[in-house]
Amino acid sequence: MAGKSSRRNNTIATFENNGKLKAADVRFVLASASPRRRQLLLQAGMDFEVLPAAGEEKSSKTDPAAYVQELAAHKASEIARFIRTGEEKPQRPWTCVIGADTIVVCGGKILGKPADEEDAEGMLRMLQGRDHEVMTGVCAVFLKAPSGAGDSPLKVAFSETTKVHVFRMTGDEIRSYIRTGEPMDKAGAYGIQGRFGIYVRGIEGDYNNVVGLPIARLYQELKQYILF
Repeated sequence: MAGKSSRRNNTIATFENNGKLKAADVRFVLASASPRRRQLLLQAGMDFEVLPAAGEEKSSKTDPAAYVQELAAHKASEIARFIRTGEEKPQRPWTCVIGADTIVVCGGKILGKPADEEDAEGMLRMLQGRDHEVMTGVCAVFLKAPSGAGDSPLKVAFSETTKVHVFRMTGDEIRSYIRTGEPMDKAGAYGIQGRFGIYVRGIEGDYNNVVGLPIARLYQELKQYILF
């Protein structure tokens, strides 16, 4: 199932009279400090702000798709709460907070960011010479201004899956790659858009999903509710 998550889960948001919002009436906020996600949103031509979530990345879920969606929801919800309790005057009638998180799944094991170089080496030894899946969970929280503490925000959530095929790597190649420093802030200890690209035999699905944000899928989801 190239590029499609077999565990798609959408929470459908509805607006007044089931109408759509105008993009000009929506303030977009990215709840992530990732430069890769920021670049993908810029490539899509979106006007947005960055307010990174600071909470700990933890989930009680065991299913990978549910796990990564919960992480994304935590990020979006944290920033949504911050905005709702803030004293600033709303800039636009609506705010859309976008949270995202990416994991690697290999042999049923969920891999996040490595804790240290030893952890990174263990992850890369696990991934080399075999296939794995990259999953990105995305959660968009819509807030209407003004909103009271009792108002329930509207949410759209989904996950996207891409299969990645990796060439065999020698121990020296793994250690050399780790010395670049590239693996340390990335799920699964690699970045497909960087030096690790020479070890990728191919992918099935969305390349941008592996980078960190399935921007095409996100746009298709959002345009169900927003007139861009």
